[in-house]
Amino acid sequence: TAPSHPPPGDGPPTITQQSPKTYIIDPRENIVIQCEAKGKPSPTFSWTRNGTHFDIDKDPRIRMKPHSGTLLINIIHEGGKAELYEGVYQCTARNVLGTAISNNIIIRASRSPLWTKEKLVPVRVTEGQYAILPCRPPAGLPPPIIFWMDNSFQKLPQNNRVSQSLNGDLYFSNIIQEDSREDYICYARFNHTQTIQQKQPISLKVEPVRFYSERQPTLLTPAGNASSKIELRGNTLMLECIAEGLPTPLIRWSKEGGDLPVNRTFFENFHKTLKIIDVSQADSGKYKCMATNRLGSAYHVITVDVKAAPYWIREPSNLVLSPGEDGSLICTTNGNPKPSISWLANGIPVEIAPEDPSRKVDGDTIIFTNVQERSSAVYQCNASNEYGYLLANAFVNILAEPPRILTPYNKLYQVIENKPALLDCAFFGSPMPEAEWFQGVKGSILQGNQYVFHNNGTLEILKAQKNSSGTYTCIARNKLGKAQNNVQLEIKEPTMIIKQPEYKVVQRMEQVFFECVIKYDATLIPTVVWLKENDELFIVGKYNLTIMNVTDKDGGEYTCLANTTLDSVSANAVLTIVACSEFFLEYNSCLLPFSDRPDPPYDLELTDYLERSAQLTWIPGNENNSPITNALREPGIWNYQMEVPSMFTTVKLKLSPYVNYSFRIIALNEIGRSQPSEASEKYFTKPAKPDDNPINVQGIGTEPNNLVITWKPLTDFQSNGPGLQYKVSWRQNDGEDEWTSVTVANVSKYIVADTPTFVPYEIKVQALNDLGPAHDPLTIIGHSGEDFPSAPSFLKITHQNLDSLTLEWGPPSHPNGVLVGYTLKFQPKINIPANETSLILSNLNYSTRYKFYFYAQTSVGSGSQITEEAVIIMNGAKASRQVDIATQGWFIGLMCAVALLILILLIICFIRRNKGGKYPVKEKEDAHGDPEIQPMKEDDGTLDDHKPLKKGSRSPSDRTVKKEDSDDSLVDYGEGVNGQFNEDGSFIGQYSGKKEKEPAEGNESSEAPSPVNAMNSFV
Repeated sequence: TAPSHPPPGDGPPTITQQSPKTYIIDPRENIVIQCEAKGKPSPTFSWTRNGTHFDIDKDPRIRMKPHSGTLLINIIHEGGKAELYEGVYQCTARNVLGTAISNNIIIRASRSPLWTKEKLVPVRVTEGQYAILPCRPPAGLPPPIIFWMDNSFQKLPQNNRVSQSLNGDLYFSNIIQEDSREDYICYARFNHTQTIQQKQPISLKVEPVRFYSERQPTLLTPAGNASSKIELRGNTLMLECIAEGLPTPLIRWSKEGGDLPVNRTFFENFHKTLKIIDVSQADSGKYKCMATNRLGSAYHVITVDVKAAPYWIREPSNLVLSPGEDGSLICTTNGNPKPSISWLANGIPVEIAPEDPSRKVDGDTIIFTNVQERSSAVYQCNASNEYGYLLANAFVNILAEPPRILTPYNKLYQVIENKPALLDCAFFGSPMPEAEWFQGVKGSILQGNQYVFHNNGTLEILKAQKNSSGTYTCIARNKLGKAQNNVQLEIKEPTMIIKQPEYKVVQRMEQVFFECVIKYDATLIPTVVWLKENDELFIVGKYNLTIMNVTDKDGGEYTCLANTTLDSVSANAVLTIVACSEFFLEYNSCLLPFSDRPDPPYDLELTDYLERSAQLTWIPGNENNSPITNALREPGIWNYQMEVPSMFTTVKLKLSPYVNYSFRIIALNEIGRSQPSEASEKYFTKPAKPDDNPINVQGIGTEPNNLVITWKPLTDFQSNGPGLQYKVSWRQNDGEDEWTSVTVANVSKYIVADTPTFVPYEIKVQALNDLGPAHDPLTIIGHSGEDFPSAPSFLKITHQNLDSLTLEWGPPSHPNGVLVGYTLKFQPKINIPANETSLILSNLNYSTRYKFYFYAQTSVGSGSQITEEAVIIMNGAKASRQVDIATQGWFIGLMCAVALLILILLIICFIRRNKGGKYPVKEKEDAHGDPEIQPMKEDDGTLDDHKPLKKGSRSPSDRTVKKEDSDDSLVDYGEGVNGQFNEDGSFIGQYSGKKEKEPAEGNESSEAPSPVNAMNSFV
């Protein structure tokens, strides 16, 4: 294992500083290529350029800094050209124990070339059409920043209609007359050399038209409906869509199968550019831009594949071993595609390096067994893929040294009583020694909960007491020997203020006396300082403070601060200046001050830093005549954290990993809250794996063939580290399929496409970050989307009675979801709960045919219908009486009454006919009458339909019926001739209106027809 501190003895070289892998230099300045290393003996340095030895002595412009490998190339005074020194450089640092190498440093000189001369013809565009003004800047290093201005160096205004693309071209979605000008100038700014180049002005001439038609959007860039883009992990993804059309199209962005990442997504260039910072592999996917105006839309899908150059999961660490020990170097990386690992020993590939029997290479690990002194070396781990590489040096130092204690002998430690005491015992040895502590030279070994033994040899006494004073002995042992050291501990009495200054309320021009009496350890020398509003009054060494002839400006908070070399204490008092009340003057009395909110606490200090905790201390502010009851602690963007009773000025804080904490405190009394204190210093906790997985995980389909998995994302405090992502896993709930998993960015849902309809799925959502995943998540059950159900498996009618029947049915064979009910339609529509399989219909009309339409329902809607017909009939006895209705008494009486009434009417008509004498009457039919109701040929009488009946004329009502008087025909009723008459041919039906058409089979209800006879259809 590696020691916690560097060894004081010999050590292989270690690279401590080097230039970046890609180093772009300013050709007008001298070149500095850095390479610093440490080691013992001090390392020597050499360089290669483009893979071969670089002899710096042959070039007078180059020199190497003393005791360093940094190269200085003098361009300015020696008249050289920076371009001559471009290439790939690598630094080597070596001593007798090994060789360390730097990264490959690519030196490139910055370039800011001029535009090539070109003859630009005016761009002529018809009003309303689109236009593109090309920029085509020269290829600089690094690429320039592009912007458009006019010849007055004013930036050309851009908006949703006119905008600049990522490549610098200027796009007009549609042209208007005001776009005509002759000074469209593209500028390129090269930041590295601080130069600006300009293109020749472009003239744009707009040809007016009286009328131009609107058109739907068309994408100008990118072309077509689909494209692809590769971006590297950690970079910024830039996607753009620019469209033409009239009216000017608007651009919207979306990601198929998920949401755009929160807090990392930005829209630029009037929503035409989508920008996602710090991309990860979870950001891979299809991004869709949609250009829309009122005439239509156009879209483009960009498939983004996020690759990754190698990045560290676990970088190899230096290894210090003693002869005969075992150890290992581990080099763990990740990337896309997965990096390949190669090892070098002292800069030489391990395959061709001198053989070491104790060394075994196993992929990303080198295992050392029973090492010997000659095994010391510097190993290089090289992880590479097509997008980059990583190189790390880690030495293996084989040492055989007995323990050495580095802490000075008999070092004196002085500690205040009841405070922690830390006694050092810094040591080194190989193998790594183990340390033990004793109190006194010949005392027993220290044990117990009051002691903490740190790995670096330090002894911590959690609460030092008077009897803790004395000599402490530290012994460090390994198999080669032991070392011993003594340290001295003295416990001092704490400094205390035994009489604090008191609050004072005085009138103007009076005298004020503050007293501060302290108690301290006799071996310490105290100093007393007085402060007013935290500003020192420069009255040193005086325990008392007197203020003569006070005025209003003397009011405020006064502090007595007592210091020793080991501790300090303070006490506050407030001086309030008041004027006498005129009303109470005769009583020599003054008004007392009102209470107020407390002053904020101050001197916030964070101590005892641990990975997930720290200690916060503070000094309370002035109470302002109302005692402080509580203190509120707030971190960060000032979220309420906790409440602390007023008697405490220290609190142990529980912290989350990977959070940059800062705290402030608010004091409370009966009047209210103080202003917040000044913020404490910042404390950035170390990252860790997530402790929690997302909650509220659900799987609900929104379409028949998808599954939408949603969850509540972790908060920033719960992420615990960089690169928060979610691993979404699912499989059908039959336990046979393998889990399908996908890693998504910090979003709250993922859509699984092409699923079967309404199938249960097992779903898991696990949080992970760059340090690893959280614990295994719980599995929940979700369902893919529902669809319309199939028709019920059967529908039958049972238990028919005089006015009721029972419907029975079977559930759909393919419900395609959760059945929410059934719908039955015949005359009224009836909704039936989903758990029912039968229904009794009552109060039906007997001797009536019913047709039933029946279908099941899910949340999506109604499925296919099934139909059934039934006729309501009476029992046998009633049916027989129906057939013999002519024998019924009530029917015979009714027929007799009708016959008598007809006879009376005939007598009356006969009398009226003969009353007028022997005048002949010619009856005449209406010329427009229906031919079907014209009189027979034997009937030569006529009837004038348009004149009143002549006196003595005979009514034709006993012979004909005019169609105009009733458009109804007996044929319109019933179900044909047989439906109108009984078997004996007598007409027993009735009619009151035209029969309704029989409804087509479907989901719509229809009105029932009027009954015609005992067998009338009713649907």
